[in-house]
Amino acid sequence: MKTKDNREVMLVALQDDDREQFVLDNQEAFKYGATQEFGMRDNHFEEEGEIISRDTIIHAISGEHAEAYRIVCEGEKVGGVVIRIDPRQDTGELELLFVSPHTHSKGIGYAAWMAVEELHPEVKIWETVTPYFETRNIHFYVNRCGFHIVEFFNSHHPDPNDPEMMLQPAESGEDEHEGMFRFQKRKA
Repeated sequence: MKTKDNREVMLVALQDDDREQFVLDNQEAFKYGATQEFGMRDNHFEEEGEIISRDTIIHAISGEHAEAYRIVCEGEKVGGVVIRIDPRQDTGELELLFVSPHTHSKGIGYAAWMAVEELHPEVKIWETVTPYFETRNIHFYVNRCGFHIVEFFNSHHPDPNDPEMMLQPAESGEDEHEGMFRFQKRKA
């Protein structure tokens, strides 16, 4: 796949000796996105100082039917993607997609997503989620990649697949605006 400026983007299977750097790069990218939006006011940390925890990333990489790839542009590792394919239902889930903040706005994320779709033409429905405050992600998924917002998980409508959210009562006093958008993309 090619970027806006015609640079080659490839997905390369994540190697065991690159897992730790993959985690660190993912955390850097997610932290950058959140602090750009909220500055130092951010309180959306999964673990001390990190927007996304190491455990969350390792769980995604190691999950059933998980496929983890490095996004490589012109020979340089510039991001990563983790997907999960359910072969019984022709569905796929985008678990993680990140691009180094140093390479944002160059079409790398979009080229990587197109490579994912090309890698799995059998998938008829793709799904992903992103926090409500990640406006850059929302723009990317909806306006660039063709996803649609199909659900908004929050304290009044918890995600049934997220045990922590299910335990939080709607009257807990938490910010009502906390939540996650669920996106879906269906092949025509």
